[in-house]
This record gives sequence, structure tokens and C-alpha cells, in this order.
Amino acid sequence: MFLFLGVSDFEFRISNFGFDTMAPVVIVIPHQLSKADARQRIESHLTELLGQYGSQLDHLDHHWNGDTLDFQGGVMGMTISGKVQVEDQSVRVELMLPWVLATLARTLTQTIEQEGRKLLGKS
Repeated sequence: MFLFLGVSDFEFRISNFGFDTMAPVVIVIPHQLSKADARQRIESHLTELLGQYGSQLDHLDHHWNGDTLDFQGGVMGMTISGKVQVEDQSVRVELMLPWVLATLARTLTQTIEQEGRKLLGKS
């Protein structure tokens, strides 16, 4: 069973009442860029984030498959995985959070949505 909550222009979703060990979170961020420009901004931002926070991660594996960035990272012994899909008019971020971090899902979702809008805004 899933619980859907409408927040701004994106979708917020967490598993509920299941035996899942992970909580899925989906964020859709609209943009007016070309797919190539959106992807380039995401790549640049990821490089910046790794420079700032990379030492705090247990590991981070990421690779592009077409217009989709697949990733898996570890922090404090927990694994977060997901993908970033660059679409024509939006970027869809899907995260799988350990249940321990699921309580932070709303805050994390709002932060990703706000930062994503800044990153993908027209310059």
C-alpha cells in the first residue's frame, strides 16, 4: 500500500503498512531546458556535491544510462539508491531510503525540489 501526498508541483510517496525495508520517494521537477542542458547541469552539480560531501560517504557508485543517472551511495552504514531521469520537460528523481531515514523524507523531498528548481531554472 502506498500513501500519496501532493506537495507543490511534485509527487511525494512513501510505502506504508508493508514489510518493505526501504521507503520509495519520487520527486518531479519541471524544467524548460533541453535534455542535454539539464543533464549537463546535473553532472556539474553532482561533481560539486561530491567535492563538498564525498568524504562523508561510505561509497557512491553512479553511471549514466542514456538520460538516466543510476546511483547507489552509503552513509553511516546505510544504503540510499535511486535514479535521476532527465525528461523533455521535467527531471524525475526516485530515491529508495532505508526506513531509518524515512522520517526525513518530507524534508529531504522539499530540499531536493527547491535545489532542483534553482539548478534547472533558466539562466
